[in-house]
Amino acid sequence: MKKNKSLFIVLSSITFLFILMFSCTKMVDNSEIGIKFKKFSLTDQGQLIATEVTGLIFYNPITTKVFTYPVYIQRVDYQPFTVTTKDAAEFTMDPMLAYQLDRDKASYVFNKYRRDLPEIENGYMRTCIYDAYRISANNYTSDELMANRAKFEQEVKQMLVQSLGNEGFNVQEFTSRITPPKSLSAAIEAKNQAIQEALKAENLVKQAEANAQIAIAKAKGEAEATKVKADAEAYYNRTISASLSPLIVQEDWIEKWDGKLPEVMTQGNGLMMNLPALSKQ
Repeated sequence: MKKNKSLFIVLSSITFLFILMFSCTKMVDNSEIGIKFKKFSLTDQGQLIATEVTGLIFYNPITTKVFTYPVYIQRVDYQPFTVTTKDAAEFTMDPMLAYQLDRDKASYVFNKYRRDLPEIENGYMRTCIYDAYRISANNYTSDELMANRAKFEQEVKQMLVQSLGNEGFNVQEFTSRITPPKSLSAAIEAKNQAIQEALKAENLVKQAEANAQIAIAKAKGEAEATKVKADAEAYYNRTISASLSPLIVQEDWIEKWDGKLPEVMTQGNGLMMNLPALSKQ
């Protein structure tokens, strides 16, 4: 009985030590930054006495606590915002923010907000994003905003880089899906349709002009071919006529000849006389 009681005490002591060790230690790896602070001690400025820690941390859970922040990139896809331009058009902004906590400002962030990152994201950061949209949108009309969306988004991003950066949150990426009001979307669609119809009509005119040019070129080609053919036939006729004229004259002379030679004929440079035969004299 006494032996069993001693064993129980030993096992209870070991269990208590394990529980105490578990509650008094915390592992902070390289992807996090730990903030170790005293629960009941404040500085003269009313801030907690906090120090940044990493690795295996031992502390008294009664008087001390360890809070951790991740220091790798966080991505937050916010619910859409509605903002108004200076001509009272309502645009819907659907932002996505990627940021990283500055290790050197982890203690500052903890002392100021004393919240984990998801709470800060849905509180302070969300307010900063909305204000950046609102302030920048007030500088644009609806048409100007649609025509300068990239510039608008860059202005919003620069405002967030400054405001969040000052608080220890380094902006890595910021994108927005900008949706105009339905009335403006319908007007834009109608305008695009009109542009498409105008381009279509312009293409038809250009096609008709091209076809006309083709027809003109074809007609000119046929006219040139006809002229060449006519010139060739005229040249042929002239050549034939010129070559046939002496033959025609000669043929006419032969037809009219009575079969008697002339008394005197010239041949070349000589003179030939047709004399009566001597036997008849």
